[in-house]
Amino acid sequence: MRLPRFQYLIPKTISDAVQMMGDAGTEGQFVAGGTDLYPNMKRRQQTPQTVISVTRLKELNQISGDGKSGLRIGASVSLTDICNDAVINRDYPFVAAAARTISTPILRNMGTIGGNLLLDTRCNYYDQNYEWRKGINFCLKKDGDICWVAPGSSKCWAVQSSDLVPLMVAIGAKLKFVSTLGERMVEAAGLYNNDGIEYLHKRPDELLAEIHLPPVNGWRATYKKLRRRGAFDFPVLGVAARLDVAEDGTVTAARLILGGIAPAPIEVKEAEAALVGAPLDDERMQAAAESCYRIARPLDNTDFVMNWRKQMARPYVLRALKELKAGMRDEG
Repeated sequence: MRLPRFQYLIPKTISDAVQMMGDAGTEGQFVAGGTDLYPNMKRRQQTPQTVISVTRLKELNQISGDGKSGLRIGASVSLTDICNDAVINRDYPFVAAAARTISTPILRNMGTIGGNLLLDTRCNYYDQNYEWRKGINFCLKKDGDICWVAPGSSKCWAVQSSDLVPLMVAIGAKLKFVSTLGERMVEAAGLYNNDGIEYLHKRPDELLAEIHLPPVNGWRATYKKLRRRGAFDFPVLGVAARLDVAEDGTVTAARLILGGIAPAPIEVKEAEAALVGAPLDDERMQAAAESCYRIARPLDNTDFVMNWRKQMARPYVLRALKELKAGMRDEG
């Protein structure tokens, strides 16, 4: 498969980049590592006439701060740098661990944290070459009018398949967007929309510039990923957990986010409520895992049988919570 023809622009500053996008209009697209956009272009899922590279922008390639003050990560920082950064591994080791589960070392050298957070939704009926999709008269997400996963539905059910998204939602990260209209900060939890087509609350002209991680103060987090192989594959279930813990071991706040099973990450509030108000014990962890099992409703549009993927919500939530509990014992 070959890329279609397009104009390739290299801005020198963020201001240049957003102005170029303003000039390109709806035919423009930002690119950093290109590990998502270029395959989509080859399959004619996305066909921008102008591609604006932001990889070389110095402002987007910096990491500053620490766990005490909060961390600021440029959107073009590579996944490999996320995995290897000393401050991230010391203060936010769960972010580095989650990044290590993404794809392969070679692709992590190219892919960026911003690209992973803006990853296109995926589906077995969508992520095929043009001729294959044409053979089924395309699908609702691109060029067709039927969702082949749920033919009676008017909604696209393509899946949010980023590994970092559930974790960023769980820890309360914020994202900075820039455009010709100015800047705005967005809570990660408010960026994602439960629709496979309109999956981001983001204007096409906006450039993701920075990711802000909150200070680490009495909370801990983790991420667990289900996939067929130990490397390369997208998640068919992701579990991100965050616990705020008092000095006596009482869980004062909790976030449990499921990824890889719907067009947006899913927060399971019933599971969170089961964990709050007492020290973490087996009964509370089991209750949280059961709540996540009930809310998980994967469809038949990714790898593995969907009912088995639903069943796996229980053990993966338990793995995440048991890891956090073990960390609490080690610190104690």
